[in-house]
Amino acid sequence: MSDETGKTDEEWRQQLTAEQYAVLRKKGTEPAFSGKYWDHKGVGTYRCAGCGTELFRSEGKYDSHCGWPSFTAPAVEQNVAEEQDRTHGMVRTEVLCSSCGGHLGHVFPDGPAPAGLRYCINSASIEFDDKDVDK
Repeated sequence: MSDETGKTDEEWRQQLTAEQYAVLRKKGTEPAFSGKYWDHKGVGTYRCAGCGTELFRSEGKYDSHCGWPSFTAPAVEQNVAEEQDRTHGMVRTEVLCSSCGGHLGHVFPDGPAPAGLRYCINSASIEFDDKDVDK
């Protein structure tokens, strides 16, 4: 997955907080139960904190008790890319923003029906947007 924005590493460092940079650009992970969205219940859209691409919607968010925001599916399938991740002695499926290549988290096959997927996403990699919701 490549960065389609054309931003340099220094531009990313200036745009993002230290935590966002560590997660989005360096594939880090925030500690469980520490991110601002793990228990968030708002109605709206979750967008990439790096480029603003729509990634997940609140109707697909659920409490998986894992300590990170969990979603059943992306809002728009082509906005999320997946790659095999063999770090830390495991084989997992990494989830990335398809627009900027930012690391979002991982997807696991232990979610609710019908798809059975759990998109386990770092709060640092997303921003919540409630502007497009009728109030």
